[in-house]
Amino acid sequence: MKAEDLQLLVTRTMPFGKHRGLILADLPGNYLNWFAREGFPRSETGRLLQLMHEIDHNGLSDLLKPLRPSARASTL
Repeated sequence: MKAEDLQLLVTRTMPFGKHRGLILADLPGNYLNWFAREGFPRSETGRLLQLMHEIDHNGLSDLLKPLRPSARASTL
């Protein structure tokens, strides 16, 4: 994992599927769990989904809050 990956989780949108257009960090846990069971895509998106699954599964989603664009704008 690279530090930039965390920023991508709060800015990149899901490019396909049921939750297309949703920010990766906002994907529901059950959707991430489905990918964990069925297999993550072999792409950068898949790598980011896998990272988000680990963050969500371990209850660490709040760590992404300061990286969200709205959080950064309010601190300027």
